[in-house]
Amino acid sequence: MIYKVQEFIEKHHLLNYGDKVLVALSGGADSVALLIALRKLGYRCGAMHCNFHLRGEESNRDEQFVKNLCNRLDVELAIIHFDTTDYAKEKGISVEMAARELRYEAFEKHMTATGAVAIAVAHHRDDSAETLLLNLTRGTGIRGLHGIMPRNGHIIRPLLCVGREEIIKYLEWRKEKYVTDSTNLTADYTRNKIRLEVIPKLAEINPSILGSLAATAQRLNEAELIYSKAIEESISRVKEENLISIERLRKEVAPATVLHEILSPLGFNGSQAAEIASSLDANSGKLFSSGKWIVVKDRDMLAIAPEGSNEEIEITLPASGSVTATTGTLTIEEKDFDGNIPKYKGIACLDASTLRHPLTLRNTRAGDRFAPFGMRGTKLVSDYLTDRKKSILDKRQQLVVTDAAGTIVWLVGERPAAPFCIGKSTKRILCLEWKRI
Repeated sequence: MIYKVQEFIEKHHLLNYGDKVLVALSGGADSVALLIALRKLGYRCGAMHCNFHLRGEESNRDEQFVKNLCNRLDVELAIIHFDTTDYAKEKGISVEMAARELRYEAFEKHMTATGAVAIAVAHHRDDSAETLLLNLTRGTGIRGLHGIMPRNGHIIRPLLCVGREEIIKYLEWRKEKYVTDSTNLTADYTRNKIRLEVIPKLAEINPSILGSLAATAQRLNEAELIYSKAIEESISRVKEENLISIERLRKEVAPATVLHEILSPLGFNGSQAAEIASSLDANSGKLFSSGKWIVVKDRDMLAIAPEGSNEEIEITLPASGSVTATTGTLTIEEKDFDGNIPKYKGIACLDASTLRHPLTLRNTRAGDRFAPFGMRGTKLVSDYLTDRKKSILDKRQQLVVTDAAGTIVWLVGERPAAPFCIGKSTKRILCLEWKRI
């Protein structure tokens, strides 16, 4: 077994010879085998044990076991205790998820404190096969079918090349003891059901089912690399900043899949992404929300923006200083006019003598009109934005600065109003600068 582990570490560049590694030591067979194998291979090992106090006396038994093991092997051991149940209630998550969060946060802190380069956890080949089946049962894309990855940031898994049976034989050969988590012997948890009930049934069809699943996961991992590259290229063709071209999206081999890959990182689940894909022929204005982001169908585009970016804004501006709105920060400064006029759209310099304070920063409203600098007469703000080919989301997010009479003095980030612009007699100017968040 030990030679397989060494080859696996080298193949996936998990460690360099002599590196210090922090081993997650539960006391179970897999973690004991991991610690012993890494030490035999010449890596400097520290260990960390988490007592989640979920199994009564059994939890204390595990803690004492790892203490004795590390004392015998002369391995530095850190033990941390958690009130896992209270943490799960406080966060509103499952006990299993709470234990995972607590464990990995503690590992990261201790790894940094001890100068270790990685955290080694004892997931093995059979765990990866179980993960593949679990994800397949729940429903997943190609990324959920490659099983457990050898590395995830600082987390490494050197035992993914060996199965549970091989680990037990290795420990028996070395005459090493280990402890068994009694919860792994019951079918109370979904993963345990797969391990204790599903896999034995599949083994009746194919006795080498675990090896077959591991090989399949490896092939899918390689397929995912090709898939990811193709998706990345597709996204670059259909998406520019916060806009997705519907016409270009339709030309892709799998438009719905490309759309899902764009929206999934924004919190949209599979059914939401499918609903958005089916709305491509719908009228403009349909809005979808993931809770953190919104997508709006706008003519031949899908526009994306953070949730809350179209909230109602109405802020009275100070004479100088800055204010922050949902989508950006506005800075106000009055000063003598030195003849220089910035040509950046995010800055408007107005003749201070023409302004009636206080000024207000607010959203555009139906019927808003202004006198755009460089144009004759007034124009509806909505028409101006349409002429500028602004999306529905852009229009919803568009802000204006008005004076005390409610007259628009600046269409923020676009154009100042002509009556308030700098002229030959201007001596003092008010500079407004808008920076998007």
